[in-house]
Amino acid sequence: MIIDLIIFVIALAVLILAARFFTNAAEQIGKWLSLPSFVIGIFIVGIGTSLPELISGILSVQQGATEIVPGNIIGANISNLLLVTGFAVAMGRKPIALGSTYIFIDLNFLIGSVLMFYIIAYDGAIHAGEAFPAVMVFIIYSIYLIKSGTPALDSQPVAKPPFPLKAVLILLMAAVGIYYGAAYTVESIQNIARAINIPESIIALTALSLGTTLPELAVNVTAIKQGKAEMAIGNVLGSCIFNTLVIPGVASALGPIHVPGDLLTFSLPVMAGTAVLFYLLAQDKRISVYEGLLFVVIYLLFILKITGI
Repeated sequence: MIIDLIIFVIALAVLILAARFFTNAAEQIGKWLSLPSFVIGIFIVGIGTSLPELISGILSVQQGATEIVPGNIIGANISNLLLVTGFAVAMGRKPIALGSTYIFIDLNFLIGSVLMFYIIAYDGAIHAGEAFPAVMVFIIYSIYLIKSGTPALDSQPVAKPPFPLKAVLILLMAAVGIYYGAAYTVESIQNIARAINIPESIIALTALSLGTTLPELAVNVTAIKQGKAEMAIGNVLGSCIFNTLVIPGVASALGPIHVPGDLLTFSLPVMAGTAVLFYLLAQDKRISVYEGLLFVVIYLLFILKITGI
């Protein structure tokens, strides 16, 4: 089991590092394509930091370890909303102002996406037919945000920078790193679960979900220090919406996904409650440092309850 633990740590590190390179390269390509900064922030950065969850989910279904998928989705969303947001606010040591109307569009879609995931997962199984509408909702969400966030064209032409060939090469190499990092991460989780006789979903809910949300944490702490707090929260919300809408639809297309009973009775309601709490606390268009600390404490309590410490 020691070898599997070492493989898990190394593979997870490769997965996170590759996702970071992928996101940075994709951001450069997005700028070359003259995409608005909002679109880059929400989609390229938000979705890019969710790639570990997506690839891990796909490989989990292919290898027959479908319990990893809902565990990782639920754990990642709880980590994003509570730990990543709370820690980032606490690190910034000042309240985050949410003045943009885009944030409230994200908040509404967050509640809707969590509700959809709850509906398709409540019976303990996720099938492609019931998860496909969630993917369609994400497409609608994407089109709406892109149209709303695209500024009017400037009448004066701007010289286009050189084609970012280096970024494209880094993007391709990072994609390979993400794939193999995810593959070995899933395999090591299966081996560890067999060795210590605990469900794979619990490892995915804790260690894997915490590891795969590290990119969001790193991006958000940096963004808040640079005065880009709204983009940081937008990344968190965009990542959560992507997790709950796209990952079940894509992964279930390869086979049915089993949702264990322990996730249905505790972790799934916690995720739903977390989304509602986040929605309510954001209604005053700010997240205070004390609210951020509240998020972190609730997350620690959740981990203590899951692990039985």
